Amino acid sequence: MPEQAGQESTKPIGTDANSSTASAGVDYDGQDLEALADLPAYQDWILHLFRPHLKGKVVEIGAGLGNVASRYADGVEDLLLVEPAKNLYPRLKERFEGKPHVRTICALVESLAPVAGAASGNGGAPFDAALLVNVLEHVVDDISMLRTIRSILRPEGKLLIFVPALPWLYGALDKKVGHERRYTSPGLFQVVEQAGFVVETIRYFGFAGVLPWFFAGRVSPSGRFSNRAAKIYDRLVVPIARAAEKYIKPPIGKNLLAIARVADNARP
Repeated sequence: MPEQAGQESTKPIGTDANSSTASAGVDYDGQDLEALADLPAYQDWILHLFRPHLKGKVVEIGAGLGNVASRYADGVEDLLLVEPAKNLYPRLKERFEGKPHVRTICALVESLAPVAGAASGNGGAPFDAALLVNVLEHVVDDISMLRTIRSILRPEGKLLIFVPALPWLYGALDKKVGHERRYTSPGLFQVVEQAGFVVETIRYFGFAGVLPWFFAGRVSPSGRFSNRAAKIYDRLVVPIARAAEKYIKPPIGKNLLAIARVADNARP
């Protein structure tokens, strides 16, 4: 889930079997994470499109409270959950302590990058897939972050991204949760390619959420999540929207979803 990152970290990650900490020095108020925690239909919709690629060794960057990870963790061989916010990390760690194949770390993604001359990277790299759900928009240098992620993936490893879309939707709500930007489809395509990936799929997601986000972020004076409205949206709107977008790709949407693989010529 979301993270506030962008600064580099060179502190190594420990080797504890279940968890380790490399101080990321960031906090996150977690308001949007709490609002999204009880949206099962929405999260399942996102993961339905990513699930074929969530296998083998997986790393999730910006795992937050583990709301998304809890829905796919049992289906992968090995899972590393990375969360840089030190105030969220204890709850993430506690949530997965009973799963031996799941490890958690409090660190920035830069800490996972392989050291020159080493056979593998920190934290168990290389990985088969990297998942970022509502993370990249929080990072100042998004291309640099994706290049770091590329360095911890196997050749042909998969990059799975879910980000907010449509720059004209950017408003008070985006500022409140620390968004640096909202993406266009061509813009996200360019960022992913420049980081050394080949884009396999990129599509808008959540057409029905465009107007609610516009009013919440651009019209409403509070600029806050409404938990009640979000739950109603999850129960009533998401099932219909999911069925519709299965057959009709929307021309715009509140979010963008991208699936990419490491480019053959990206490896040294």
